[in-house]
Amino acid sequence: MESQESQNSQTEIDNSLEVNQQKISGIWDNIMAFLHDLLDIRKDSDRDETIESVRKDISFQGHNAWILIFSIFIASIGLNADSTAVVIGAMLISPLMGPIVGMGLGTAINDDTMLRRSLINLGVMMGLSLLTASLYFLITPMKEITSELDARTYPTILDVLIAIFGGLALIVAKAKKGTISNAIAGVAIATALMPPLCTAGYGIATWQLKVFGGAIYLFCINAVFIALSTYLVCKLLAFPMVKYANQAKRKRVSRLASLIGFLVLLPSVVLFYQLLQDQLRQNAVNQFMNEIVQYDGMRPNDDWNKDTQTLDIVMLGAPVPQPIVDEWKKKFRSQEHLEEANVRFYQGSTMPDVNNDGVEMVQEELIDKLRLIQDKDVRIAALEDELRRVNEQGKNFDIISEEVRLNYPQISSISYAESVNKDFITQLTDTIAEYNIRFNDTTLTQQDRGAIKKRMANWLQYRLKTDKIKINELERSVMVEVDSLEE
Repeated sequence: MESQESQNSQTEIDNSLEVNQQKISGIWDNIMAFLHDLLDIRKDSDRDETIESVRKDISFQGHNAWILIFSIFIASIGLNADSTAVVIGAMLISPLMGPIVGMGLGTAINDDTMLRRSLINLGVMMGLSLLTASLYFLITPMKEITSELDARTYPTILDVLIAIFGGLALIVAKAKKGTISNAIAGVAIATALMPPLCTAGYGIATWQLKVFGGAIYLFCINAVFIALSTYLVCKLLAFPMVKYANQAKRKRVSRLASLIGFLVLLPSVVLFYQLLQDQLRQNAVNQFMNEIVQYDGMRPNDDWNKDTQTLDIVMLGAPVPQPIVDEWKKKFRSQEHLEEANVRFYQGSTMPDVNNDGVEMVQEELIDKLRLIQDKDVRIAALEDELRRVNEQGKNFDIISEEVRLNYPQISSISYAESVNKDFITQLTDTIAEYNIRFNDTTLTQQDRGAIKKRMANWLQYRLKTDKIKINELERSVMVEVDSLEE
């Protein structure tokens, strides 16, 4: 009996587990089906129309050429004026992406004609863009490099990621039935193919090869990764391969396309790896500066040279003991991604050579701070003199008030203040010492009070060695009224 009940219980457990497994499996199947419907782009892609659309956008003749010239002028003006909005407007109307997408698609479908046209038009596009931008920057009187221009002279790993995802978004938008124009416009802004070409034109016009090289490098990164993204999506969507009647030609074109694809892919991988390593080293340097190089009263200025992998640190302010500096050097060598890098510390008499750009900046900053300190010292000295003068006047007033009490018994009170007067005709400003007195003898006539004030003014001028003295008489009634108001 007990054995039968145990067997029934086990059967119920097994049935319950099987039901739960079926439910979980059903939920998982529903999730996968939902994700498939959500993300699948194959059924809604028009491959033939996409190929024709890309083929039409490759050519840079007629309208496209003039649109490119005008948009290059607009972008160059925006970069020169440091206006991001103008640059974005130029990118919206530029037809730069056609040949680059054509390279990726032509390689993916073995279309040697499309590939050849794309390469030729890419060269035409670059030449026309560089010529237009160089012409503008030769004509314009504003030759200084702006922050917008400078930002296009050094690529980062973020530029690679933008180019990859921008290229993916572009070809997916083109492949959809009824092209998504908003997405294409957004990709044109995000990938930013035009500003690097304009910056390269600026480098040519001003003979700054470093600017030219950095800008062309950034453009090549964007172009290569957009073409690579196009190639991958076209392969994923199984775009139809071009068929050739001649079997030998088909094989030759296929090999050529594979070779070009490999040549595009290889530098892409190398560039991505190099930029990734540069970014990792830069992050390690930032972490080292923020977490380790800290000392009370000292402010470090760092200059990281990614080419030589050398970090120069100029320490301003309080001197750092050498044992602490040695400990920092050990920690630097133990930092991940900085094993092959070098660090140099400078302070006091060990300041580096002024030919170093980073050190020149530090020295200029130090000079500005010294000037600021000197200006503050001058203001402090002036305030100290003013305070000293006020204190001396206070002491002098105590002595003078006592002498007035002894020499002029008719006066019951005296007060002192400095009056600043300005003459609107001569525009001169003058400071006068004013003494306010009040008589306690009501029997004095106006003539008597005037004589006392004149005699007192002459005495104060002689006593204080200045003729800028004024004696004012305070009416007793006024003083009584003020006293009553205060109460």
